[in-house]
Formats: sequence, structure tokens, C-alpha cells
Amino acid sequence: MREFLGIDDVGELIPGLGAVELTRLAGGTKKGVYRVRLGDDSTVILYRWAAGENYWPSVATVPDDPFTGEAGIAEFAANHAALRNAGVRVPELLRLDHDGAFALVEDAGGESLERLMEKDPAAAAAPLAELGAALRRMHADVTAHYGPLTRPAGPQRPAEDMVVDRALVHLAAVADRDPRLTAARNRIEDHLRGLRETVLPRREYGLVHGELGADHVFVNAAGEPVMIDFEGLIRFDAEWDHAWIEMRFGADYPRLDPAATDPARLALYSYAQVLSLIEGPLRIAGTDFPDRQWMLDLADWNITKALAAL
Repeated sequence: MREFLGIDDVGELIPGLGAVELTRLAGGTKKGVYRVRLGDDSTVILYRWAAGENYWPSVATVPDDPFTGEAGIAEFAANHAALRNAGVRVPELLRLDHDGAFALVEDAGGESLERLMEKDPAAAAAPLAELGAALRRMHADVTAHYGPLTRPAGPQRPAEDMVVDRALVHLAAVADRDPRLTAARNRIEDHLRGLRETVLPRREYGLVHGELGADHVFVNAAGEPVMIDFEGLIRFDAEWDHAWIEMRFGADYPRLDPAATDPARLALYSYAQVLSLIEGPLRIAGTDFPDRQWMLDLADWNITKALAAL
């Protein structure tokens, strides 16, 4: 049985905080996210990294995979600082405790950009524009090496080669779990390698969120978009972000006024992410994750996408 934090645990973890109410928020799969109400009726957000909060089992991958590894408090601290330096609005950091593996941040409010886009598209225009500007600043902050900000840079093969091998590992992990994938495995591999052949060399890596959807952005009382869940931030090709963001924002993607991307690189990364969104959901669906059917449906949707591309 997983043991999540209770109100008494918060008192022991952060003496003197004055917490009177604790609510565990939905959505976190690698860390616990809690809204803490204080005695003066204000609220803060508590992030907690612990084995009991992480639903993800380990996975086989390529040795130089920059997307797999630690996504804990050290990554949170480094990425928070990098985003602030890039002029991106993130929750204000109130307290960081490496020993206790928790961070206390401002509560940006309960309204996600996703919800605002649904109920009032006109009101979402300004936050979308500012989010788009923030992404352009992130992607323009380039270096010659890719990977997590906490990992030392060293000799690297081209990012696109790593992505292909990573996607092939994902495919191998699930190919025997669905007869459609079993039958199409060779064709999927050929399609993936064909996409790679059209990608021209480039080594300019910006700051990439990696999993940015409108549910990972909150709109505060001042109308500012506040980016969250950025432990997976790395330096990588901007197309990796654009592939994910275009998929998650759908028809609203152009409202971000995205910068120009390399179509060949974008196509490769989009297809690699489809394969990742088969392997990842099937992996977590094999655990005690509370919304298992949602993950199975997500995997099935991406199996359909993978086959349609052939």
C-alpha cells in the first residue's frame, strides 16, 4: 500500500509551517503534489519526491538516453533556476530541502491554461501569447551539447541517432503485447529509419520542457502563464518540444506563434514520441496506477497513430 502524506506528516516535515489542511492533487506520477492550506487561509504547493509517490518502474533504454534517469529535487532546483534565467514564469520557490526531498512553492491557482482555453478562448489569448514567447526564449538559449542540466556534458553522437535507437527499444518492449504491432514491427522499424535518413546534421540544443501541455501551465490571478512539472527539462532539439506541444495543443498550437522548425527532424521526433506513448502507458498500466484504463486507452490511440503513418 502506498503511503501518502497526511497533515501530521507535514507538521513533522516542515515544523512551524502552520498547515491546517492538506489535499493531494491529481496528475503527479513521479512525485507527490499537495495543496497546503495555512492558518491564515493562504495556500502553498508542496512537492515531495519519494519512492511511494513514483508510479514508474524502471525501463530498458539506450545508454545515452537523456530522457530517462533522475527527475528529483536536484533536477527541480537546477531546472527552476534555468527557466527563471530564461525569463520563464515558474512558481516562486519558497523553500527547498534536499534532505527532506521536498520543495515548497507558491500556489499559482487552480485554473490551468487547458481549462481556460476550454471555457473562454478569448481570455486564453494573452496567456497563450506569453507562453509562446517563453518557449521561443527557451529554444533560442542554445548550446552544443544535449542532456539534463545536472549531467556533465561529454562526447555525444547525433541526437537523432539516439532518438531512433531509443524508439526501437520502445518498440521492442511492446511488439509482442499487441498483434497489430507484432505484424507491423518490421514496417515500423523501416519507417523510423526512413525518417532518420532525411534529417540533416545540426548541433544546437535549447531548453526543452519535454512534456508541455496546457495542463502543465497555470494562469495566475495576474493572467500570467506559470509553467510547472519541469523536472524533465533538458537541453535538446526544439523540435522535440514542438512535436509534443503540437500534439497536446492541437488546433490551438498556432496561437503560440511557434518559431520555424525543421520538418524532417520534427517528423522523426513526432513518430518516436508516438512509440514512446505506447511503451510508457503500457508500462505504467502494469502497476498500481489508479487510472489504468486511461493509460491503456492512450496506448491504443497511439498504436493506431503508429500504424496510420505507414
